[in-house]
Amino acid sequence: PKVTRSEGSQAKKSQHAEEAIFYMNCRAAYLSVLKSSLENIKSKEQLGLVLQQAGRNPSQKTINKYWTSQTTTLNFDDFCTILKKEKPATKTELLEAFGKIDTDNTGYILHDELHKILTTRGEKMTQDEVSAIIQQADFNCSGKLDYNKFCELYLTTSEQCCKTAREKLEVDSRLRQQQFGNQTETSSEGITPPVSKPSPRISRKTDHKLAPTKGDSRTSSRPSSAQSCKASVSTALSMGASSNRNTKLIEPDTMKEWQCAQSKGCFYLEEDGEIISHKYRLHLPQRSTVCITIKPLNVRQVEGKSCHWLSVDTALYILKEAETQENLQLVSFTEQQNKEMFGWKGELGSGVYWLLPFTTGCRLKKAKPQITGEAKLVYRGEDGELVLTEEFRATLLDIFETIDLDGNGLLSLEEYNFFELRTSGEKCDEEAWAVCKENFDMRKNELTRQGFMDLNLMEANDREGDPSDLWVTLLSLGYNKALEMTEACPFVIDIFAEKCKPRIKAMYLEAGSWQLNRAICKSVVNKGEAKVMDGCENIIVYTYKAGRRITSVIENKSDNKVIIHVNNEHSKNCLSNRGLTVFAVEVAPKSMMISQHVMPLNEQEEWLYNCVHSLL
Repeated sequence: PKVTRSEGSQAKKSQHAEEAIFYMNCRAAYLSVLKSSLENIKSKEQLGLVLQQAGRNPSQKTINKYWTSQTTTLNFDDFCTILKKEKPATKTELLEAFGKIDTDNTGYILHDELHKILTTRGEKMTQDEVSAIIQQADFNCSGKLDYNKFCELYLTTSEQCCKTAREKLEVDSRLRQQQFGNQTETSSEGITPPVSKPSPRISRKTDHKLAPTKGDSRTSSRPSSAQSCKASVSTALSMGASSNRNTKLIEPDTMKEWQCAQSKGCFYLEEDGEIISHKYRLHLPQRSTVCITIKPLNVRQVEGKSCHWLSVDTALYILKEAETQENLQLVSFTEQQNKEMFGWKGELGSGVYWLLPFTTGCRLKKAKPQITGEAKLVYRGEDGELVLTEEFRATLLDIFETIDLDGNGLLSLEEYNFFELRTSGEKCDEEAWAVCKENFDMRKNELTRQGFMDLNLMEANDREGDPSDLWVTLLSLGYNKALEMTEACPFVIDIFAEKCKPRIKAMYLEAGSWQLNRAICKSVVNKGEAKVMDGCENIIVYTYKAGRRITSVIENKSDNKVIIHVNNEHSKNCLSNRGLTVFAVEVAPKSMMISQHVMPLNEQEEWLYNCVHSLL
């Protein structure tokens, strides 16, 4: 066991070292083009230049992938994310590419052939650009290009770009002291107005001591990395394995006489790691005591299939609508827990409320695919007709269960349109719905399960059995190639009211709004413990523990933006939504922002949250 622990420790240190090197290279490349890491990339040309400084040689196609018609700027975090995805070309890859042209394996390509390829294929080069290549004496002779020498020079030049940028960073102490974005896979969660984005499928004064509570032991420690900081604050919370289960919540079974409303929904993980979900409008005709709960939806479980989404944390923020939809006031949130269910019980006045679902992103996050091959979706029967495989049919039934928001066993046009918006980015109008009614099984103008199956079979027939479009649908709904739901989490919301009939309706399917971010910040400030940063009374860190989740919020009361270094290196058995143990966040003047959400990696074991926030 000692050897195992030692190996694990070494692996962790190695991972931290790799992360540190990666971000040093990111910083070096960024600052070789821009004056500050807080300055944004403002053009395609600038993006290409920064990528080159990081040892990449991006094609126009690659640049267009990250700089779309909707892009106006990219920040340092965006740049880091791009570098993680765009790995530098290896010598093997380069030689394989040249080998496809040099079919005789001579090690050379004739200039005439090279000229023809470079000026007619792919991203076509100009005559002058090709001439510049073939005139280089280092890898050209007798009308031929020695592509082995070319590859060596290419890789040497690429590494030299990185080295020069790093040396510049090391020499310039002013640059070295600058802070660099959040160093995370997701962008900063500061409270800013929402930015519209296209559908993902069309081609985001005193040091207050934390009072010990039962089951918690709280201590303070400051890792060595904080020693050079001019101000810092540390928070430590130790939780036993049993402290992440709370049974205060009254079971809905005790409210059988109460009137109830229910709606399902789903968290979907975007390509960039952003999470989108349904948003709901709740109407209460009169004042009443209510109980509101949310939990992951337990759809059909197949033996041998993982049910990853059942471990995803869920929460619901309740906001009261005032004069306008934009003016929403936080009422409360579901902080009481019973197993996987979170709930809130209290009195609400008559009126309109908004229910905003939330998950931290600790458990619902991008993972490297482990699947090789893909499940079969359709096959041809003995009569030559296309048939849905049994496995695909079962998956479609799960999807139907998830998108049937009101749970009546039928899909209304509104419910179907949430599905369409997610999978194709378009809506089905009344006229198209009438055509569906003529061709597929419907009841009371709503699509049945069989109708939904036939609709997908028709899609397969339209492509003559090619499952490409079906896979686009499945992947957009969070399924992998083995038909496992790994990048989505369906949930169910229940509202019980003692004195009236509550009404709930899904209104949007979108990313977490600025109202949600503001609500999270307010809830942590209201319920959490505050610690003023030593040596800087304008910076306050609030830490709140709700069941198996810890959230920290930074408040900046000063007139200047600040950059806070966050260090979790002394935490144990913890999972941060940031994806890194050490990162930095920028907080605008007179504002609050979420620092991080943390959950236990293994809920069956004790976990220690030990975080230092430092002003650098």
